[in-house]
Amino acid sequence: MPSCCSPTPTVTLARSRADVQDLPTAHGEPPVRGRIRMAPEDFRVTEILGFAADGEGPHVLLEVEKRGANTGWVAAQLARAAGVQPREVGWSGLKDRDAVTRQSFSLPWPGHSAVEGCLEFGGEGYRVLAASRHGRKLRPGSHRANRFALTVRDVSGNLDALSERLRTIAAQGVPNYFGPQRFGRAGSNLLRARDWAEGGPAPRDRAVRGYALSAARSEIYNQVAAERVRQGAWNVLLEGEAVLLDGRRSYFSAGTIDETLRERCRTMDVHPSAPLWGRGATPALAAAREIEERALTGTAPLQRLLEAQGLDHERRSVRLPVRGLSWRFDAGLLELEFELPRGAYATAVLHELLAGAWTDEAGVDD
Repeated sequence: MPSCCSPTPTVTLARSRADVQDLPTAHGEPPVRGRIRMAPEDFRVTEILGFAADGEGPHVLLEVEKRGANTGWVAAQLARAAGVQPREVGWSGLKDRDAVTRQSFSLPWPGHSAVEGCLEFGGEGYRVLAASRHGRKLRPGSHRANRFALTVRDVSGNLDALSERLRTIAAQGVPNYFGPQRFGRAGSNLLRARDWAEGGPAPRDRAVRGYALSAARSEIYNQVAAERVRQGAWNVLLEGEAVLLDGRRSYFSAGTIDETLRERCRTMDVHPSAPLWGRGATPALAAAREIEERALTGTAPLQRLLEAQGLDHERRSVRLPVRGLSWRFDAGLLELEFELPRGAYATAVLHELLAGAWTDEAGVDD
């Protein structure tokens, strides 16, 4: 029996990497090459909650800056500093470890204690920037968006085409792929999911099981999104589409796509969608379902695993709007700023710009 440190079989590993990195681009081959994440400061993320602290209540809402640290580790440090259990610490989104990020956490906080005491919390890799009273624990997925500031170094290639590609992305968005971070180092989360789905043992650790299920769901979604890109249908509505409302998880089925819906799609008020697999029939019909069925050939074991584990069918937009995109290029250095909705990956944007952008990364990009 292999130990916890046994190497992953080479053939399976190569297949996993191909699955999560060799996905088609929507706007043509990337026009340039460059180096990303040469330092944490090259990848900055600011979480946008979309609401203010209540100003009162039994919790404290913290704004925390972290560098070279993952969200779970920072939460444990905050729990220790506050004298509470780690499970009592709340946060909205997991943020990349190999980055400088600002995000919110919540802690239970006694009514007689001044919240300013939290400003003294901090240590290697994190510091508390602000603290305010709040009425409830922060729950996963409660933020609205993330603002990214990225630096790409040693950029080379067709710079005129790069400028044109950036203008296209600002106007049309990009495919909303799950990036390679979702699948773990060297695709390890997806490998676990496949082994489990094909009769292997379930991971013992609850968190590891969750990562494996997320990877399985993301793999199925990516395959459908990739097929729609190949068919030129990633940014248009098809007959029978499960139409997703922008910035929301709600969708409706559209048997016929009229001019009103087409215009709403052109203005990014609604988007085509692909499945986040789980129990329940897909709402896609007609042409939209045909693409899904063609793309999902060979994923039946992962589908059965997700259904058996009690996940319900949901939808995710195939198109990712890239809002507030700005850029500056000087002497081989490209600086990008943009905003993405909750759950989207900045590497999905880089995938359309940089050849080889989807290298094997270890962080988690919300």
